[in-house]
Amino acid sequence: MSDAIPAPPEKTEPGNSVHSKLFNDVREAIISLPAYFRTETFISGVAATDIHTLNTVLGATIEDQVVQTLNSMRLVWDPNEEYALYSFVRQSQTFPDVRLQKAGESPDVLMGIELKGWYLLAKEGEPSFRYQVTPAACNPQDLIVVVPWVLSQVISGKPQAFTPYIESARYAAEYRNYHWQFIRNSRSDKGISAPESVKPYPHKADEIADRPASDQGGNFGRFARTGIMDTYLGEMRKLQLCGVRIEYWLSFLRAFQDQKSEDAVRSALERLAGQVSDDDTETPPSHASVLAIVDELRRLAGLDG
Repeated sequence: MSDAIPAPPEKTEPGNSVHSKLFNDVREAIISLPAYFRTETFISGVAATDIHTLNTVLGATIEDQVVQTLNSMRLVWDPNEEYALYSFVRQSQTFPDVRLQKAGESPDVLMGIELKGWYLLAKEGEPSFRYQVTPAACNPQDLIVVVPWVLSQVISGKPQAFTPYIESARYAAEYRNYHWQFIRNSRSDKGISAPESVKPYPHKADEIADRPASDQGGNFGRFARTGIMDTYLGEMRKLQLCGVRIEYWLSFLRAFQDQKSEDAVRSALERLAGQVSDDDTETPPSHASVLAIVDELRRLAGLDG
């Protein structure tokens, strides 16, 4: 019996249909979403040790505001007003949790988006959500979208969105299973059981999750750990926030979140300053902004004496 690893799954494109332009335009709208994203939410006074919990506190709010933004961008994804009766609707307990549909007793759904917000400064340093839906629950035009965000002044301000990650929802589910069975290093049973008679846009009570035969660590469906997002995650960590790379802020904030000794926190402050000074980027850091944020973190940590 051959031990050769089979080829990875191939993406199933939506194909030609009367809605093909719409599907492409929605993708373009999602890509440009950060330029349109507006929110009245303002956060201040968060303890440095608690800042990594913002995704839990604000995650659902951010996702609601993303949907509101998409609906406000109608001229981008429906420039000819062919879908005036359709809108994006978020229903958090269904899959996908955002659907482009026409209202009615039996909504006419054109496409779906499984929407995930990702707080860039969360302690894990990567999206932590689980994606366990079976591929049969996805139409070719359905998407999984991860919207990264941070507060505009790192520890305070309004949520600011960055370029989303966009992938075919069906391909993402197929690749997750492929990774589980053929890529990851494990000696346990790699079998996966799929629910029967699953169709796209299932009802809330329908069973739509794939089940691994063995998963003692509870890792099946940890989307970011499949490697499918690796290139994108690397790009996000190099983004600058107030003139400092996200990866540096992550490293720095962990010193506060882990509640280390005063000396360790002071060392983290010095290390951040050194990283900023050594960072050879095209855009010079805004030292005034960085110093103001560091001073506030120092005050929150009780090191302002």
